[in-house]
Amino acid sequence: MEQLFVENPLVLIFVVAAVGYLAGKVSFRGINLGVAAILFVGLLFGAAYPGVEIPSILFQMGLVLFVYSIGIGSGPAFFRSIRTNGSRDIVFGIVMLTISAAMAVALFYLFGLDRSTITGIYAGSTTNTPALAAVIEQINQNPNLSDPSSLAEKAVVAYSFTYPMGVMGSIIAILILERFFKINYDQEKHALRSKYAVDQNLTSATIQITNPNSVDVSLRDLMAENKWNVVFGRYTVQNGEVLLPNWDTKFSVNDQVMVVGTREDIEGVIQKLGVEVESELAHDRSFYDVRRIFVSNPYVVGKSLAELNLDQKFNAVITRIRRGDVDMLAKGNTVLELGDRVRFVARREDLNKLSDFFGDSYYESSRLNLFSFGLGIALGLLIGTIPFSLPGGINFKLGLAGGPIVVSLILGALQRTGPIVWSLPYSVNVTLRQLGLIILLAAIGIQSGPAFVQSITGGAGILVFVGGVFISLLTAILTITIGYKLVKIPFTMLLGLVSNQPAILEFALNRSKNNLPIIGYTMIFPISLVLKIVYAQILFLVLS
Repeated sequence: MEQLFVENPLVLIFVVAAVGYLAGKVSFRGINLGVAAILFVGLLFGAAYPGVEIPSILFQMGLVLFVYSIGIGSGPAFFRSIRTNGSRDIVFGIVMLTISAAMAVALFYLFGLDRSTITGIYAGSTTNTPALAAVIEQINQNPNLSDPSSLAEKAVVAYSFTYPMGVMGSIIAILILERFFKINYDQEKHALRSKYAVDQNLTSATIQITNPNSVDVSLRDLMAENKWNVVFGRYTVQNGEVLLPNWDTKFSVNDQVMVVGTREDIEGVIQKLGVEVESELAHDRSFYDVRRIFVSNPYVVGKSLAELNLDQKFNAVITRIRRGDVDMLAKGNTVLELGDRVRFVARREDLNKLSDFFGDSYYESSRLNLFSFGLGIALGLLIGTIPFSLPGGINFKLGLAGGPIVVSLILGALQRTGPIVWSLPYSVNVTLRQLGLIILLAAIGIQSGPAFVQSITGGAGILVFVGGVFISLLTAILTITIGYKLVKIPFTMLLGLVSNQPAILEFALNRSKNNLPIIGYTMIFPISLVLKIVYAQILFLVLS
């Protein structure tokens, strides 16, 4: 079997991926390692078959695909969060990341560890695979190092020992501090509803207009006055005619109108307009029909609904947009992406025209634009080769991880430049991200398996594990405590800030029962990824 894997290392990569995927599904007290289990399965296979050599190009390809897809997907939300929240939360996140790196420096001198080991401890306790990958690349590209393979193996072994505690540390901190601060997640959610889109469970209701104060007032003025976060669909007038509203629409007493939004937002509209009624309006197809249309036309991608001027071209209303597994309300500033499914209410004769305008091709909406994808990655790789100098004569590069993530964040926020569409279809992005991470984790694990076993048998893992516990647990406790008490960041958003790994984020979502942790996670994750990559390389360069 070993000879087979030696001659066909790609076979071993995907065997490890398959077994690791199954292992990651195993849950203990509601917690599982997920895709990270591939790393540990890779270590086992690497120890069992020490003669296997994984081509470095596989490792590099996995890293680049992973970080680039993350940046492209996170770019819009990242810069939107900065505009919405200002620099406060970002600066706070940077400070806490810097403190965690300082803890690693303290452990280096306290325990007398070598620089490869402490770098691995830092990457593992912060559950940051790209940071580890960047250091390995830095080691392999440095001709002045006498034994680069040994240094890389030490970093991976330390990472492997501390990664589980990187997950557990944040979870333990959340459990301790939510009880210590007596957090009421429901109260916090309601307090933040006006600022953040907390719920995504959209529904609809038919409202009969009974309030005379809302009659003969334009829909534009009603929306502005009440700040409703809803979309108005079809409505009927007293003679039974079904119409579509626009900003100048004025309702009359006994008109019935369809409203789409969260249940709580709809209740607010009912209180202002009238009463909820059972109606056949939602099922009425005599005048207008309903259809979901795929966005596959590059012309509309990266443009807001307001830019498209749909009301001047079609007699139609967009009620909601489904992106991945999430339904979103359609607003004027909503920017369309490839693969979005747009729900229209329109005349039958307009539906085919709308399909042609938006593309409505699942095949086209799932394709990878190799030109923009290849150009974006090439730009990222070039940026990664540029050397940066720090005080003290320290030189480093963003490398294969940092360069692509910085470029992809910018391109993801731009979404398009003239005719070039940078954003990836949601399904393509998820697939590339998973494929890249799978290859990366499997390659790292297989190459470091022998050294991992040697460290366990030699008893060197205890000190490394203690170091991982110290960094992960203390960083999470300090981040939540300082952020909540001093910086006044909502506790639920802080859960996202300390969610370094998907398992932690999933745990935070289960505790809070709302999506505020995702907002915190999206805000800090891109800059956290970049900073950890940079800090890991600086730790390796500075410590000796």
